[in-house]
Amino acid sequence: MSGAGPSAATKRSAAEYRIEDLAHASGATVRTIRAYQDRGLLPTPERRGRANVYRDTHLARLRQIADLLDRGYTLASIKELLEAWDAGRGLGGVLGLVAEVHGPWTDEQADRITRDELYAKFGGAQDDQAVAEAVELGVLERIPGRDDEFLVPSPQELSVAVELHAAGVPLIAISGHLRELRGHVEHIATRFLEFTTEHVFARYLGHRPPTDADAAEAASLVRRLRPLAQQTVDAELARAMRTFATRHLQHHLGADASLIPGSSTSQPRSVPLPPETMRAVQRLVGPQNVAAFVAASAEREVAARTLDALAASRNESRRIDQNG
Repeated sequence: MSGAGPSAATKRSAAEYRIEDLAHASGATVRTIRAYQDRGLLPTPERRGRANVYRDTHLARLRQIADLLDRGYTLASIKELLEAWDAGRGLGGVLGLVAEVHGPWTDEQADRITRDELYAKFGGAQDDQAVAEAVELGVLERIPGRDDEFLVPSPQELSVAVELHAAGVPLIAISGHLRELRGHVEHIATRFLEFTTEHVFARYLGHRPPTDADAAEAASLVRRLRPLAQQTVDAELARAMRTFATRHLQHHLGADASLIPGSSTSQPRSVPLPPETMRAVQRLVGPQNVAAFVAASAEREVAARTLDALAASRNESRRIDQNG
């Protein structure tokens, strides 16, 4: 015998597939493979007689296409990427950028929960409709083959729902609030992406697809800027909650609002003025100056009354001192 047989690598590189075998190995259907060929996404197979012969390069390309589809790319954009790859421009930086954007945007770790544990967290009520609603919203994800267990992508989000329910908020109200909140947050995310794309990423993504170096630099920037959106929203939400929670409490406490630090019992209110007074002011200062005149007059009256009150208080103190 003359030497060792072919290595495993040699066998793999020499592997040949009929289209049915390629479909089985890749997980794609025969129809999908043919559609990819028609679109130019797959290299032309070798023709042997009346049959097409595929190789590992076709299998690798199918898996690459499937991965990019999972990451949200369209077939048209995938074709551009693959053409760049075939032209020797490389996809290392581009795929690195894809992985960076597609990766987790939070340090939170997903968890699992059984159906019984879920019911227990919400007071023991077996509400299958609420579970279905949570699955639709993505708060829970079904695990194939496990009807009694769910994946919890964000344990923090589930904990918020548990606390709200324990405080007396109905599950249907919690679901409705989450839907409304999600719409606002998605708008914020869209605006942040538009803002950073315009001012930061546009210079790196001008080429389609971007060069390998530009894509790598953009991926590095994604890593640096990733926390900024959440940090900004956290800071602004804290500011808004402090402001509006104080106003909300003042509104409900009414006369006792003075108990709130920084609050004032004097709430702004509208004061109707007689029409003849407004017409007289308008004739005096002109229509464009009515608001400024009224404001200045009110300030002058407040100042005068304040001085009168201070003077009266001082005179009263003198009288008490003299009588004492």
